Amino acid sequence: MSKQLLIETQIFKPSVLNLTEGKKSSNGNPIIEGILATAEIKNGNGRYYKKDLWEREIDKYMTSVKQRRACGELDHPESSIINLKNVSHNITDIWWDGDNIMGKLEILPTPSGNIVRALIDSGITIGVSSRGMGSLKEVDGLLRVQEDFDLLCWDIVSTPSNPDSWMQPMSNNTMNVGLNESLNVSQNRSYSKVNSIITEILCSHGSCPIW
Repeated sequence: MSKQLLIETQIFKPSVLNLTEGKKSSNGNPIIEGILATAEIKNGNGRYYKKDLWEREIDKYMTSVKQRRACGELDHPESSIINLKNVSHNITDIWWDGDNIMGKLEILPTPSGNIVRALIDSGITIGVSSRGMGSLKEVDGLLRVQEDFDLLCWDIVSTPSNPDSWMQPMSNNTMNVGLNESLNVSQNRSYSKVNSIITEILCSHGSCPIW
């Protein structure tokens, strides 16, 4: 079986808190945390990841986390290469909570990171999405991800495809993100506001590269 690009998206529903009020990294960058993925369930794309498969890939990915190179992009490129020009965040920690993969994301002061900050501060719902390469096999109506799966990164995206995920303020003002998988049709209502915010950021210095 040939490998293909596998993308699984989780919804982030930001709290009403401004990122400037939340937890910060040692560099002063805002931190959000929550569920990155859930094992042993059928996700919104009809795919199924075994827990031991995720455990293997998380163990490998922790090397990148410890070396501060667990970066992700804003929006999913159709590529297995992480484009540093589009990096918006860095994952600083990953751990398990039952079958949920938990993680902390540091929002970076890059052009893409600044867009993410503006979206969250404006109450826009965003998604966090895993990107990997692997093959699928249908078994009993499930598309099971096979042992050749390689996790690449987690990206921040505007079009979530998975259900019932929430971001809530924690007692220390950190954003606590709950993530799950399925198509969220109501997300479309925010697209015009997303476009307005992105246009304002990119065109704030007198020239507009998107026109």
